Amino acid sequence: MLILDPPLRAGDIVQMKKPHACGGDIWAVLMAGADVRLKCKECGRVVLLDRVKFNRRLKKRTYVAPQDLSTS
Repeated sequence: MLILDPPLRAGDIVQMKKPHACGGDIWAVLMAGADVRLKCKECGRVVLLDRVKFNRRLKKRTYVAPQDLSTS
């Protein structure tokens, strides 16, 4: 099991192990929960992966989104 610190959240930028069909391997996280919604930075395609598949395919997180302070 992969544990990210800080936890994965919307706005993060991640790099996946294998490139998308368009050739890009950089994705923006749109939603993070039991499922993870990603948007390809190269072509704009949006995909939904369950957390287990996402954790297997994740190479690294390249940008950590700032914590939203308005929800505290």
